[in-house]
Amino acid sequence: MAAEINGVDSAHVLNIPKIKFTKLFINGQFVDALSEHETQFIKIIRIKLTWLLAYNGITEEGREGKNILKLIGNGRRTEQVIAKIAEGNKEDVDLAVKAAREAFDHGKWPRMSGFERMRILMKFADIVEENIEELAALDAIDAGKLFGRGKALDIPAAASVLRYYAGAADKIHGETLKMSRELQGYTLREPIGVVGHIIPWNFPSSMFFMKVSPALAAGCTVVLKPAEQTPLTALFYAHLSKLAGIPDGVLNVITGFGPTAGAAISSHMDIDKFCFTGSTEVGRIVMHAAATSNLKVVSLELGGKSPVIVMDDADVEKAIDLATFAILYNKVSKRQYESILSYIEQGKREGATLLTGANPAAKSDTTSSPQFSPTTVEEAIERANNTRYGLAAGIVTNDLNLANRLSRSIRAGIIWINCYHTFDRDCPYGGYKISGFGRDLGMQALDKYLQVKSVATPLYNTPWL
Repeated sequence: MAAEINGVDSAHVLNIPKIKFTKLFINGQFVDALSEHETQFIKIIRIKLTWLLAYNGITEEGREGKNILKLIGNGRRTEQVIAKIAEGNKEDVDLAVKAAREAFDHGKWPRMSGFERMRILMKFADIVEENIEELAALDAIDAGKLFGRGKALDIPAAASVLRYYAGAADKIHGETLKMSRELQGYTLREPIGVVGHIIPWNFPSSMFFMKVSPALAAGCTVVLKPAEQTPLTALFYAHLSKLAGIPDGVLNVITGFGPTAGAAISSHMDIDKFCFTGSTEVGRIVMHAAATSNLKVVSLELGGKSPVIVMDDADVEKAIDLATFAILYNKVSKRQYESILSYIEQGKREGATLLTGANPAAKSDTTSSPQFSPTTVEEAIERANNTRYGLAAGIVTNDLNLANRLSRSIRAGIIWINCYHTFDRDCPYGGYKISGFGRDLGMQALDKYLQVKSVATPLYNTPWL
C-alpha cells in the first residue's frame, strides 16, 4: 500500500523537480543562446483549479520549506519563478537548421534502414517511461497539467505514440506501377528533409511526440520550437533522445518567442517542411512566410469552434457532460482565464445574471455563446456547417442511422459520436476549412514527412507489360 502524506496517497503527491535543462539544444548539445540573453519564460508555478488532484474543490499549494505539496481548499497561483530559459533568436535558429541540414544531407539517420531507426526510437520510448515521474512533474509545474493524470495517461500515451511510429519506420515503401506501355515503373517514398515544428502550450508532451515521432520515423531531421509558456519537457525530451542514440543534429530544440524564433523557422530557406499548431491568425502569418521564402510545404492545425449536436433521443445528462467537457477541457492559461472573465463582465453589462462562481448564464445574442434551441435535423446540419472552422464536431444520439447521416453531413476533420476529445494514435486528426490542413496521428501522418518519387526505365523485347 502506498504511503500517505497529509492523508493523500503518495503516488499523487508532486515532488517539485530541479530544472535541469534551460539552454538551447543544438546538434546534440545544450548551448547558450548567441544573444547571451535569458528571458523568464516561466514566471509562475501554475497552481490552478485543474492542477494535480483538483477535484471536488480541492487543489494544492506549495508547502513552505519542504519539497512536497499539501492539499488545501483554495487553489491559487504563486507567481514563483521556477526557471530562466535561454531565449533563442534568428541566429540560433540558423545554427539549429545548419545542424539539421548537415545531419540530413550527410548524416546517417535518413540513410539507416527503417529497422535501425525503429530500434533507436523504441529505446527512446523506453527511456521516456523510465523518467515518467519527472516528466509528469515538469508538465504539472510548467503547463498546469494534472500530475496524477500525467503519470497515468499523458506521458504513457506520448511514449505509445512514439512506439507506434517506431513500428512504422521499417514499413515505409513505394509500389510497383503497372505502366501502359513498355516501361518498368515504381515509386519511392523518401524523407522530405529538414522539418520545422512549432507546438502549442496546452499538451506539451502529447504535441511533442505527435509531431516529432512520424518525422523521425520517416528519416527527417527536426528543428522544434515549443511554446514559450511550456518549454521544459521539450528540452528534457531532447536530452533523452541523445541517450537513446539519436545522432547529433537530428533533433534540435530552440526555445524562444513566436515573432523571433518562430518567424525564423517558418521563413527559413533551408527548412523543407513546416508544421504549426496554433491560432488561425498566426497560421496565416507563417503560411505567408513559408510562401515568400522557399515555398516550403506547410501543415496547419488551427483549432476553431466545434459544434455539438444533441438529438431528442439522447441521454440529457450525458449530453451536458460531453458539451461541458468539449468546451472547457484543459482551459488553463492565464490569458484564457482573463478572457473568460471579460465575457462574464460583458454578459452582466448586457443584462445577464451570474448564477454561481465564474460561470455566467448562457446568452444567445453574441457570436461566441452556445445556442440551444429545438431544431430539425436539416437545420442542425446547416448550423453545424455555418462556420469558417471545421476541426471537430460532436453528436449525441442513440440512433445509428441518424449518427451516420450527421457524421457524413458535417464538414469537420473528426466527428465524435457519444464521446468527445477521444484521441487515439491510430485515428488521424486535423481540420477542414480554416481549421487547417494535414493530419496528425494514424499512418496518414507519415505522408506529411515523405515525398513520392517515380522511377521509370524502358523495357525491350518484354513478353508482357
